Amino acid sequence: MEKFTKILETIDGYVWGIPLIVLIMAVGIFLTFRLRLLQIFHLPKALKFMFQNENGGKGEISSFAALCTALSATIGTGNIVGVATAIGVLSGGPGALLWMWIAALLGMATKFSEGFLAIKYRRMDADGHVCGGPFYYIEYGMGKKWKWLAKVFAFFGACVGLFGIGTFSQVNGISSAVQAFFDPKKEHTVNIFGTDYTWAVIISGLLITIFAALVIIGGIKRISSISQVVVPFMAVVYIVACLSLIVINIQRLPHAVALIFEQAFSFKAVAGGSLPTMFIAIQKGVARGIFSNEAGLGSAPIAAAAAQTKEPVRQGLVSMTGTFIDTIVICTLTGLSIVLTGAWQVDGLEGVQVTTYAFQNGLPLPKELSAFVLMLCLVFFAFTTILGWDYYSERCLEYLSGGRMKYVKVYRWIYILAVFIGPYMTVSAVWTIADIFNGLMALPNMIALFALSGVVVKETKHFFERHRNGEIED
Repeated sequence: MEKFTKILETIDGYVWGIPLIVLIMAVGIFLTFRLRLLQIFHLPKALKFMFQNENGGKGEISSFAALCTALSATIGTGNIVGVATAIGVLSGGPGALLWMWIAALLGMATKFSEGFLAIKYRRMDADGHVCGGPFYYIEYGMGKKWKWLAKVFAFFGACVGLFGIGTFSQVNGISSAVQAFFDPKKEHTVNIFGTDYTWAVIISGLLITIFAALVIIGGIKRISSISQVVVPFMAVVYIVACLSLIVINIQRLPHAVALIFEQAFSFKAVAGGSLPTMFIAIQKGVARGIFSNEAGLGSAPIAAAAAQTKEPVRQGLVSMTGTFIDTIVICTLTGLSIVLTGAWQVDGLEGVQVTTYAFQNGLPLPKELSAFVLMLCLVFFAFTTILGWDYYSERCLEYLSGGRMKYVKVYRWIYILAVFIGPYMTVSAVWTIADIFNGLMALPNMIALFALSGVVVKETKHFFERHRNGEIED
């Protein structure tokens, strides 16, 4: 297993090396300036559109439901476990948080463009079934000769859901959190194939698999209906908990913020290695930021395409708020909680244990209650991510198979099987696999966003001109 993990880490180093990081950041910068800092100047309007249904729009679900479906896939272990992994003492350190912010700010322009293109190039059949996403805007926006690139995206998209964000990392994070709460000392174990696992891991993994199966079989409408309830509620609970921790430890905040900026530009070697902390911080911050908010991956536009709207720009603005909520708000709160309490420097802690330590030592509550609140948030966040990514993966497979739903139905059961085996994989292997497929999925989408940027800019400019003239409802 150690040899396998090292191989994965080597591949991950190539996939998430300088070229891809530069490409993602470059596309974000390019779109930001071409759209004239739209993510800053039009954020209030985007937040307003988020709660307003558009009259006369066609689609399967409301814009808010589409956003919640996208958020269900983004707000997950990346916000709790991923941030902790990124700023650990042997990873990027607190400086990774700054690069996460930068990636998110640029990613908002990227996410806007994805949402715009998803609506503009989506396809709807006679029954009202909507299909859209990067594979459609690559094929119909860039032209039929690029259909091979659309298929490459769809293939890696299905793999990301099955082997990356959708299954292994989420259920692994859930089972780890449940074990940390119910059996932190691993006193109640059973041996499976030569490895000891706690009953907490086994039972939680089984329950999550059963509940996921019950929802997944219901399709997008059942997934979106659950997401509209669970995602906002748990996001509020988590935000309140983190804000309380920060307010209680407010005297440490200036030092924590200074540490974030200091380490973001540090050139000291990491743990005796040859790479400077600045490069590690950039790599981990960007990779975990993309993992969390998925800007540039091309996943969110698959959900955005189902929104009931006739205005691509409007849905682009709504999609953009997802990155703001996910990273600028929730990931920031997690990161500050970890830095404020010094959890990132504690030896022997990994993944969710880091955030658990922060909650237990930063909140004026019994440690068991603090751990329970975090566990509950992580379980629901990760569970909805499992559901959201199943929808993404199914749409990718639907495109690859030419609409043959029998393949999709088989895939659902394979997906459920992947959820079942996720708890029995190591944390490092899980996150490395997820990073690799994330990077491979992002490449075709980055090419499409760059190629179609002219369409995005031209129609966005026209939309705001019509809006100023009162031709479009506010």
